[in-house]
Amino acid sequence: MNILFIEDDEIESMKLQRTVAKQGMRHTIQNARNGEEALVHLRSAELLPDLILLDLNMPRMNGLEFLEILKGEDSIKFLPTVILTTSQNRADLMECFRIGVAGYIIKPLKYEEYETKLKRVLKYWEVNELVKA
Repeated sequence: MNILFIEDDEIESMKLQRTVAKQGMRHTIQNARNGEEALVHLRSAELLPDLILLDLNMPRMNGLEFLEILKGEDSIKFLPTVILTTSQNRADLMECFRIGVAGYIIKPLKYEEYETKLKRVLKYWEVNELVKA
């Protein structure tokens, strides 16, 4: 599975890589540090990701701004996007679902819980990935 991870925190990126490697999953992970960088990647990609994991709190263009643009572009609006954030703000949660996300995960503080949640999400999307024409 090809995953685009949009996250400005390098430690979080390393944590995702570690989780995927530890589970023996063979996913390709592309990183973008903010929404602007992610849009450049998506608009120029030969192969679109099967799944986007998106943080909300980032500089330059935050996750909500990115989602609005993503869902407004016909060529990429169908990409399943799962929010992976520390934000427990109910307004953020409701706005994400209004815009159209596939899921919303609050990052747990303990690594073991993070690993369990990520494993479930990735296993789900392995089975339910989009059929591409």
